[in-house]
Amino acid sequence: MTLKKEHYGYLFIAPFVIAFLIFGLYPIYNTFYLSFTNTTLMTKNADFVGLENYQRLFADNTFMTAVKNTWVLWILNFIPQIGIAMLVSVWFTSSRLKLKGVGTWRALYFLPNLLMPASIAALFFSFFSFYGPVNQFVVRAGIMPEAVHWLQNPTVTRAIVIFIQWWMWFGQTIIILMAGMTAISLSLYESAMVDGANAWQMFRRITLPLLKPILIYIFVTSLVGGMQMFDIPYLLTDGRGSPDQSILTNNMLMYLKFSSSRGHIGAASAVGVLVFIMTSVCALGIFYFLGDRRQRSAL
Repeated sequence: MTLKKEHYGYLFIAPFVIAFLIFGLYPIYNTFYLSFTNTTLMTKNADFVGLENYQRLFADNTFMTAVKNTWVLWILNFIPQIGIAMLVSVWFTSSRLKLKGVGTWRALYFLPNLLMPASIAALFFSFFSFYGPVNQFVVRAGIMPEAVHWLQNPTVTRAIVIFIQWWMWFGQTIIILMAGMTAISLSLYESAMVDGANAWQMFRRITLPLLKPILIYIFVTSLVGGMQMFDIPYLLTDGRGSPDQSILTNNMLMYLKFSSSRGHIGAASAVGVLVFIMTSVCALGIFYFLGDRRQRSAL
């Protein structure tokens, strides 16, 4: 059997479509299905229980605590991330400042993103342990009279997670923003300068509007990553969100339900479905409010 020339395209995209159906679409469907059952790792048979898993989640304060923590940890690291990255990107791409060594600084800012989260969590755990460098410094410098259990303080532990998430990802945000800014034609800024526009007016009227597609991408990808936050909070303390569930996130709760004594796959799937719905709704909201009028009418 021979293929017509116009059918070769289907042959080329077939591997991607098949892989997506097996490893992308089917897991989503199966997760939705499992969330309506009482499937566990320790039993062979599973019964359809309807919305029982969801009712138990909303009746349990732990789920709402995990949702709240996830949003707090993401928002408090994303706001300084996008703010500082925007400021640094403007400096690096400014034709007036003409900063030297931009490539070197950009590489240095991106380096934390190349490190493994497990190694970063172990590093900060060592820093803030009872006999770690932080306690040694504050005691020897006379800042504090005695060592402190930093990772037993909910506020400090949250702040550490927020700092790590910001430190790891703001370098990548800088690179993406710089790519968007350098793609803007210089003639637009030159025309604005001839008309007497100052730096703030050019940033507000030229840079920001033309960066909207880039900003939408950053917002959505950061949102998806933030709602799936797992490795740093899990590895920093005891893997259960201690102290006082202050760093318990959605994905940690899903893993804890899956790794419980019986392995409640159905309950863990319900958490995953709710996170998926929450992320999708918020992503659509970002597209609606930051997109142009044609995108809004399409939504």
